[in-house]
Amino acid sequence: MRYIDNTAIDPYFNLAAEEYLLKHTAEEYFMLWRDEPCIIVGKNQNTLSEINLDYVKDNHIKVVRRLTGGGAVFHDLGNLNFTFIVNDNESFNDFYKFVEPIIGVLKELGVEAKFSGRNDLLIEDKKFSGNAQCKHKKRVMHHGTLLFSSNMADLTGALKVKDIKFSDKSVKSIASRVTNISNHLKNPLTVLEFKDNIFKYIMKEEGKKVESFTEEEIEIINKLKEEKYSTWQWNFGHSPKYNFYNEKKFLGGMVEVNMEVIRGVVEEIKIYGDFFGKQDIEDLEKLLKGKNHNLEDISQTLEEFDLDSYMSNISKENLVEALF
Repeated sequence: MRYIDNTAIDPYFNLAAEEYLLKHTAEEYFMLWRDEPCIIVGKNQNTLSEINLDYVKDNHIKVVRRLTGGGAVFHDLGNLNFTFIVNDNESFNDFYKFVEPIIGVLKELGVEAKFSGRNDLLIEDKKFSGNAQCKHKKRVMHHGTLLFSSNMADLTGALKVKDIKFSDKSVKSIASRVTNISNHLKNPLTVLEFKDNIFKYIMKEEGKKVESFTEEEIEIINKLKEEKYSTWQWNFGHSPKYNFYNEKKFLGGMVEVNMEVIRGVVEEIKIYGDFFGKQDIEDLEKLLKGKNHNLEDISQTLEEFDLDSYMSNISKENLVEALF
């Protein structure tokens, strides 16, 4: 097994690194890594229904889709992530096998942790770790979060959705009572010292050294990051089909939006309300059909459109708010 200390904090790079190790190499790996503030959504989730879009935008929080299923999680530099990749087909769905070392290292630090439910680790009945898995051929990837000293205000703020209603069949995240590991330590540690403790515990019988990515590996991972993990199409457009409903009251009246979105593209849209306009609202609906359901594309589409002729006293900013 190769042990990798991945010091990059770009979530686009780090999720690309996991795919590279899983799909384009044959070795087994254990990797520890951290991300700057971001939301990582599950493979089968509708991204927009999992995030507080305004909070994410205002706080410059990246949103990235991962290869594994499960719910959305918040990462920051106070959260440590671990990844196992093994050539063992039988390991799929055996979550305890991979979290056992984490329980062991915490026990050495005087913290009693336990495995709970399908994929969580708890301290005093509060969650500090969520885990997920996926398979590629006969290889299994297991990864998990370790909340160590995360900003809980950002965690709750970024994942809380406000004033938006979705109807879809995507996997939903479940709110849990959470805690930071650092709150339970008898002797204070930094998150990087905690990382060193994990490496020492897992490698104590191996006699191997912790490695970094080679320049060649970094180049390959960066290419995958640019082509996939930093794109809107993967992170938002890859969402399952969903129906979007929103209702907003503005100076010019009530606006009600109903949309069907497939792979991130507006397939059907109906706009209702008690607003006034000289022109038929169908023209606006036709304009928006076929556009990507993202802020940049919709805003650009509306830039040259004479909205006031269709919705008096409702600004383009108002309409965008209703559409998201």
